[in-house]
Amino acid sequence: MKKSLLMATLFASVSLAGGAFAQDLRIGLNEDPDSLDPAQSRTFVSSLVYEQLCSRLFNTDQNMQIIPELATSHSWSEDGMTLVLQLREGVTHHDGTPFNAASAVRVFERNMNLPVSNRKAELGSVESVEATGDHELTIHLKSADVTLLAQLAHHAGRMYSPDAADAAGENFGQNPVCSGPYSFVSRSEGDRIVLEKFADYYDADEFHYDRVIFMPIPDTTVRLANVRAGDLDIVERTAPADVPSVQSDSRLQLFQIPNIGYQGITINVGNGARAEGPLGSNPLVRQALSLAIDREAFNQVVFEGLYVPGNQWAAPGSGWYDERFPVPARDVDRARALLAEAGVELPLRVELQTGNSPVAMQAGQVIQAMASEAGFEISLRATEFATLLSENVAGNFDMSLQGWSGRIDPDANIHPFVHTTGSNNDEHYANAEIDQILDQARQEPDPAVRKELYDRTTEILQNDLPLLYLYHIQYFFTLRDGIEGFAPYADGIIRLRGVQG
Repeated sequence: MKKSLLMATLFASVSLAGGAFAQDLRIGLNEDPDSLDPAQSRTFVSSLVYEQLCSRLFNTDQNMQIIPELATSHSWSEDGMTLVLQLREGVTHHDGTPFNAASAVRVFERNMNLPVSNRKAELGSVESVEATGDHELTIHLKSADVTLLAQLAHHAGRMYSPDAADAAGENFGQNPVCSGPYSFVSRSEGDRIVLEKFADYYDADEFHYDRVIFMPIPDTTVRLANVRAGDLDIVERTAPADVPSVQSDSRLQLFQIPNIGYQGITINVGNGARAEGPLGSNPLVRQALSLAIDREAFNQVVFEGLYVPGNQWAAPGSGWYDERFPVPARDVDRARALLAEAGVELPLRVELQTGNSPVAMQAGQVIQAMASEAGFEISLRATEFATLLSENVAGNFDMSLQGWSGRIDPDANIHPFVHTTGSNNDEHYANAEIDQILDQARQEPDPAVRKELYDRTTEILQNDLPLLYLYHIQYFFTLRDGIEGFAPYADGIIRLRGVQG
């Protein structure tokens, strides 16, 4: 082991061990979350914290079917324009204020109106929300929206104290006050997030740890060393290269499940001056880059062949995948011909942002090497993931290696990224036809018709390529021996109900 790695491992182990309680659960994260304000968050890893901190109106079971949580039942009007929720009684926020229909109205209004909210597009179909009883919430829509329940089973449905949020404003994420089984204690960015059990949670007996401590450790080797040493209890997103080692270690347990999201490259096509170069302004150049990447070889080299190569937001074999456009084979000659047709001078110099984990940096290096054979000269910029997202928002990127953890309704896997108003459309892609199709799909209850609509977007996106879809991961979770009751979910979110040991 290299000296620097050894020191990092020892430092992390000491840091984790210091002050640990017998009933602490320590979870190793792949990166540090962004804001812990449910209205503002964008990162997948924030969901791991929120699952313990901020209960949602609906959750999902292991089959990714929507189930009740803070909303115990729901009903739609015949015209699909009104949704009525019956809310769980006897629930309090962590500051002691009651959760009821009146508090939920205030959360919705904040999510829809806060200037920095990332929930606006998710709730874009909502006209108004009113308390029609102490624990009855009525949502009136501007237009029919078959995706709304799925949105309320994620960040848009996470409930928090409106009193605390109003007092803190845009800084609410520094000290979030929610309604989940654990309450916020402290955060040291880049080091740890500490939660403690909320005794007044309505189902507190199902949660068996006094504290949950999240430790962001980007280096997969260090994370694995710490769970082996007993200084971590759970590691999310274990690297594929470490899977055989975990499987052969009797001190560890390995769980795996296919993810419902995707991973790829977001290309700046309209966000400021850096979109004005050949890559951002000419789809032929983006097509050339796609053809320069051997997705199967990339999967083998970086991920031990354990992931699924892809070229759409849906994985091959999924019911939403468009079979007319299979994963393309690498074609360097065709890529060079497209660059010549585009009239660009070679080598074409562009920058690729990556996360700062060893796996992300290796992925960037493989893309760099493959693309060089077609005439691209890619420089790499590795950064902490929340910073990467901030740079994207600011338009300070050519292209960015990132992905999406996936949602249960297909709308959430495409609309936020390519609709002109999409909350995650950092590349500022704008296509009126795409917008019209996606708006129509949100209102269409027939899955077969929705599939036809999404296929039309796939055909357009295969040409425009504001996103280069590359692969679909499997989630690997490593647990120390002795933990019982854990089950993996395809959204990658760790549920602690019933987990103990």
